[in-house]
Amino acid sequence: MFGKHTSSPASAYAALGRESDIATASPHRLIVLLFEGAETAINIAKAHAEKGNIAERGASLSKAIDIIGNGLKVSLDMKQGGELAVRLAALYDYMISRLLWANMKNDVSAMQEVLSLLGEIHEAWSQIDPDKQKA
Repeated sequence: MFGKHTSSPASAYAALGRESDIATASPHRLIVLLFEGAETAINIAKAHAEKGNIAERGASLSKAIDIIGNGLKVSLDMKQGGELAVRLAALYDYMISRLLWANMKNDVSAMQEVLSLLGEIHEAWSQIDPDKQKA
């Protein structure tokens, strides 16, 4: 994130805040940040889709696909996670295929479907925060 041109001091500060959040985050928090990043990218893609900004929509959907496939999916522990990890991996693959479809067809409803699925898993993941359970 550093080195990229930012449009304002506020966005530069937000970028810096995100970088420091990532650097100090627990493994659980990193997963939460991945969910937030994917959801944000899809929401941005929806806005671009509605405005007809094809290149920007594609870039945002590519970012969401990358976060889901190379962040959330690869973070699964297939040995310890057992059947749940296998099912989540399949669900992440499904989300990726829906986002690819959404990009090809400018299908905002497919984007919304993935947002809903991510939101449910995000909420469940937030409920099992080990830091909150220790307090």
